[in-house]
Amino acid sequence: MTRVLPRPWAVRLRPPRMSALTWTGLVLLLLFLLLALAGPLFTGDATARTGETLAGPSAAHPFGTDHLQRDLFARTAEGARVSLLVAVAGVGFGLAVAVPAGLVAGYFGGRWPDDVIMRILEALQALPLFVFALFVIGITGTGDTELGFLTLTSTTKVVLLLGVGFIPYFARVTRSATLVEVQEDYVDALRVVGVPRRRIIGGEILPNVLPPVLVQAFLWIGVAIFAESALSFLGLGIQPPRPSLGNILGDATSYMLLGAWWYSIIPGLVILIATIGFNLLGDGLGDALDADARH
Repeated sequence: MTRVLPRPWAVRLRPPRMSALTWTGLVLLLLFLLLALAGPLFTGDATARTGETLAGPSAAHPFGTDHLQRDLFARTAEGARVSLLVAVAGVGFGLAVAVPAGLVAGYFGGRWPDDVIMRILEALQALPLFVFALFVIGITGTGDTELGFLTLTSTTKVVLLLGVGFIPYFARVTRSATLVEVQEDYVDALRVVGVPRRRIIGGEILPNVLPPVLVQAFLWIGVAIFAESALSFLGLGIQPPRPSLGNILGDATSYMLLGAWWYSIIPGLVILIATIGFNLLGDGLGDALDADARH
C-alpha cells in the first residue's frame, strides 16, 4: 500500500545545540555511570572486611571504610549499580503498563475507554508512593515474599512499587501526546483507506509519541534513584548485606557524631550527582525536542 502521508518522525532531525547545563548534566551522568557500571569490576567483594573500623579516605581505601571494616569505595560502587538497575527496571515496568494505557485513552479520548483508564490512574495517583510502600511492605515484610511459585525479593518489591507509582505520570504524558496525534491529517487518511485500528495505534501513532515519553522516562530515572535511596534509607528497600546508596547512608547516620564524615557525605554526593545529572540531561533533551518540533 502506498503511504498517504509521510510519518512526522521520519523527518531528519537537526543536531540539537546543548546548553551549558545540559553539558553539566552529561558530565555528572557519565561520572555516575562510570562508578556504577565500571566500579564493581575493579573493587572486589563489597562485603569483605578489608581494613580498619571507620578509617578515613586513603590510598588503600579512597572512600574510607565503614563500621564493619568494609571498603566504602567497593560498597558505594556496588550500591550505585544496584540503585541504577532498580531505577531503570522500575521506570521500564511503569512504561510497559503506562504507554499502552495512555495510547488507548488518547485514541478514544472522551469516550468510555478513556474515562475508565483515567479514573484508575487518578486512584493510583491519589495514593503517595511512600504511603503505598509502607502499606505493602507492612503486609509483606521487608524480606522475601512467597506468592505460589513466585518469590518476590526485596529488590523486586522496590521495582514494582516504583513502577506502579510512575504509571500515572507516564500514562498522562502518553495520552496527551496521543490526543495531539489523532488530530493529525495522516491519521484521518489512514482511517479512510481502511488501515486497521491496531496498526494505526501501534505502527503510526506510537513512534510519534515515544520521544516525549522517553524524555520523561529519562527524567524519572533520576527520581527513581532518589526514591529507591529514600526507601532503603528507611529500611523499606534493598536489605543488607546487599548494598544500595540508601542503606549505606542509613548505616552512616549512626556514626556522623564520631567524626566519620566520609561515611555519609560520599554516598550522599553520589545520590546527588545521579539525580542532578539525569534531570539536567533530561531537561536538555526535552528542550531539544521542543526546538525540533518548532522547526
